[in-house]
This record gives sequence, C-alpha cells and structure tokens, in this order.
Amino acid sequence: MTGTRVVITGMGAISACGYGAETLWEAARDGVSGVRETLFDRIPSQKVLKAAGVPSDAVTDNQINFRPRMQDPVTSYALIAAEEALSQSGLKGELGDETGVIVGSGFGGARTLDDNYWNFAHDTGVRMDPMSIPKIMTNAAASWISMTYGAKGPVYCNSTACSSASQSIGLAYHMIKSGMLTRCITGGTEACVVAGVFRAWEYLRVLSPTLCRPFSHDRNGMVLGEGAGILVVEGLESATARGAKILAEVVGYGTSSDAGDLLRPDPSGAAAAMQMALTEAGIEAADIGYVNAHGTGTVANDVSEAEAMRRVFGDKLDGIAVSSTKPVHGHALGGAGAIEAIVALGALREQVAPPNVNYTTFDEKVGLIPVKDTAQPIETSHVLSNSFAFGGVNATLAFGTFTG
Repeated sequence: MTGTRVVITGMGAISACGYGAETLWEAARDGVSGVRETLFDRIPSQKVLKAAGVPSDAVTDNQINFRPRMQDPVTSYALIAAEEALSQSGLKGELGDETGVIVGSGFGGARTLDDNYWNFAHDTGVRMDPMSIPKIMTNAAASWISMTYGAKGPVYCNSTACSSASQSIGLAYHMIKSGMLTRCITGGTEACVVAGVFRAWEYLRVLSPTLCRPFSHDRNGMVLGEGAGILVVEGLESATARGAKILAEVVGYGTSSDAGDLLRPDPSGAAAAMQMALTEAGIEAADIGYVNAHGTGTVANDVSEAEAMRRVFGDKLDGIAVSSTKPVHGHALGGAGAIEAIVALGALREQVAPPNVNYTTFDEKVGLIPVKDTAQPIETSHVLSNSFAFGGVNATLAFGTFTG
C-alpha cells in the first residue's frame, strides 16, 4: 500500500514511572520499575499486593486542562500526555478539521464507576455523581482532547482491550497514509488501578503474587498497571512544511483476529499481525533489530507470542533483541500499546534495547532468551511493538528511523 509517508513529531506519557515520555523511556532502559506495594481498603482479603499505579504527584504536578467535576482520571492522564506530545510537536492554537483524535481505552472511567458501585452497594449515604455518565464513557478522553485543542477532524475510540492503543495508532497511520487525514493525536489511556478492577483481575488468577517475569520459566502472572501514551503523527509534507522535528516514521501496521478462544491466544493470529506490519513496511524479518513484546508474564501468553515470533522470524529470531517492559510500567491494558510504542521508539532512537527485568530461567516451551539484566546495544533502522488482547485481537506496529 503506497501513499503518504507518516511521521511522528511528538510523544507524551504518564505512567507508573512518573510524568513524561523521557521518564518512561529512561525507566525502561535502565530497568527501574514503577511497580510498588498497593493496598486497597476496600479489599480486606487482598492476596496480590503490588501494582503499577500512576504516582499521585505525577498528576498533581502536571494538572493541565483539568475539569475534575467532568473528568475521570482516565481522561486526566490522556490530557497530560497529549499536552506533552503537542508541545514537543510544536502544534499550537485551534488545530481545525485537518487534525483527528484516535485514543483507545479498555475500561474508560474505572474510578468513577468503582466509587459509584461501592457507595450504591454499601448505602454509604454518598449520592451518585451526577456527571457519572460523561466521566465513565470510554470515548471521554478522545473527546476531551478534541475539545481542548480544537481538533475538528474525526474522533474515534478503539476499545479492544489490550490492543486498544496499538490499533488506535495503526488506524491513525492508515488514515494519514491514505490521505483521509493530515495529522492525528493518537494513543491510549487507562486508569484502572482501583479496587474493583484490581479484584476482578485477582479473581481471574493472572496477577503475579511476587514479580512479573515475562518469558522466564518461573513466571506466574502479570502486574496491573495504568497510564497514558500519546503520539502526534502526521503526513511528512505537513511536518516538513511547518518545520517540525521528526522523531521517527511509522512504516507498517498489522492487525488480525484469532476468531477462536476469548482468553487463550493463538500464535497464528499474532504471527499474521507481525507479518502484515513487515509486508506493509516493505522490509524483511532480518531488518528488525528489536521487538517490544506484549510479554505479559502469564504462562499461556508468553508461549504463544514466542511461537508467533518464531514463525515470523525463524532462525533469525535468535539474533533479534526481544524484551517485555511490563515489569517496569505494568500492564496498562488499553493504554499499554501506546506506552510500549514510546519505549520501542526510545530503543530505535538511542539504539539500545531495554532489559526484560526479573527474568531468571530459560523455559524450553518458550524457547526464547530475552534481553536480560541490562540494556543491550543494537544497530537497526526498524523495530516492532506488539499488542495482543483478550478477544483474540492482535496488533503490531513497525517503526523506522526517519531518513528524509
């Protein structure tokens, strides 16, 4: 598929690592985890004691465009990340109908929902928030970004669980490449480290009671995270015309559905998404120097993803740096793909693959040794970022060094 070249001119993030895309990247690169003890008064029998929530000071120190009576934290996170991305991109004023917004989320306003359900169920005497519906709706973050910056182009909200953000970036890429849109504010957001959501994941028995160890033989689950990642993507002509600094290029995107089990992944679907991204980018498996893996640390996911990568890369996989950075920033569900895209872009720009922290022991069923302990130098012009979701939704983004 030929068309307009699509470049990245801005990045913004807020995560368990704190405020800022650079803060996120440095934490991932240096293996400094934002996972911390997290206790909920509403869960007296809490078994899992760690999560990767956004630090409160990262929010209070960066309260930009906030209207708390109308916005759940899921929107606040997105606005913080969007402001950073737009500032880096150099876009100002009313952005008009040439700018779209595509921001995904898995849960939407989880904290508002959790508080209302708690007060209702326990008859606390606290009345229901009259702004609950506009705060809870999944598209709230995308709509608030549109309103805040006068972006009058199309507004979409992908809600495809853990693939939400990657599919959002991929859709923005295709719309710009095809000429439907000049530029887009895109990514994902989640504010799900709240008691009700945490308890539900705990009951699903996929949260690690110790440490998240993707691809390791002793892995025993994921760590719940949250946050937002936002990119400004635009056509090359638009970026060049306004003298924007180009950070990298989006060169390919692939998405597929397993059309199988709701919860158990199928390596065929993941492999198809990766291959589509490579094909669209016009590159070979050997051109990829780093893969930011979905790598949740659950038994089934890691085996399936490793098998999918082996199908795509074959014997070349052993020469590619692979890591999951979820032990650092947690699994941010609908925001994960954008947070991890920013990490993958950091790897590309600095030519260093971040470590897969907490890894201890090789697993023959996985058959993959990720980047261990410390960051690993790489020499590459292309990287991949994977997102695979419940419901069998797969998404892969391919990024390349901008060469003019």
